[in-house]
Amino acid sequence: MRETAIVEAPSVLGLRPTGVEELPAALLDAGLAAAPGAVRAGRVEPPPYDPRRDPRTGVRNAAGLAEYAVRLADAVGAVLDRGRFPLVLGGDCSILLGNLLALRRRGRYGLFFLDGHTDFYQPSAEPAGEAASMELALATGRGPGLLADLEGRGPLLRDEDTVVLGFRDTGESAAAGMQPLPPGLSAVDLDGVRAVGAGVAARRALARLAAVPYWVHLDADVLDDALMPAVDYRLPGGLSWAELTEVLRTALRDGRAVGLDVTIFNPRLDPDGTLAARLVRCLRAGLDRGPARVPE
Repeated sequence: MRETAIVEAPSVLGLRPTGVEELPAALLDAGLAAAPGAVRAGRVEPPPYDPRRDPRTGVRNAAGLAEYAVRLADAVGAVLDRGRFPLVLGGDCSILLGNLLALRRRGRYGLFFLDGHTDFYQPSAEPAGEAASMELALATGRGPGLLADLEGRGPLLRDEDTVVLGFRDTGESAAAGMQPLPPGLSAVDLDGVRAVGAGVAARRALARLAAVPYWVHLDADVLDDALMPAVDYRLPGGLSWAELTEVLRTALRDGRAVGLDVTIFNPRLDPDGTLAARLVRCLRAGLDRGPARVPE
């Protein structure tokens, strides 16, 4: 079994410094590194946050995001080169760009995207210019070249190698004028997951990724808002802990899974650490290669 190598990526360049930068410390303090086979593999510090919107790209911290993606890709690539499974702890969702750049340097890879939002905004429709609402669009080559064509390797993903599962923001994003998801990208919203069950939905989604190896992206707001209120952009509904665990186990037990990132959990909204501990239990269960155990 491959070692799980934990990389800390506490960037809020795609959001704002409200607390998600404390995610790595909170999950490590809650025991994530004590999982069997887990090792610490370093920390990639982001450049300073600039609240101004870049007039050329329409994105906050555009140059910093591009620079950080390259350095994070270097760190993730070093983990992959040692035959380890990278577990990258954000930060906001823009860290996905660095993780995918590490893979794109090596060839063709897919993405299993677990998020309460589809994050497919174009800069003109994103009210604050936050890349954490755009990372999936940028990764598929849509947006300013500085971020959508990193190292001249864009797009980092093909549409047909991308599956989005568990989102529930269709009405909100349409009202805001977000560009539609392309037809080649597979999308299963929360209702679609519930219609067939979490495990079946995950297996069907993975089947759509053909034979490519893939990265798993997890935004904590894919969870039911009543269970995980420690996120910055809240929406009613979401997956239960048991459903998320089943989806993660399905995705991570597949031999094509090459890495996982965790984003958006905000420890400042979890003052007693209860949610951090619960999230760590879910992640450890999802990463466990042993017999299935469904948490409460």
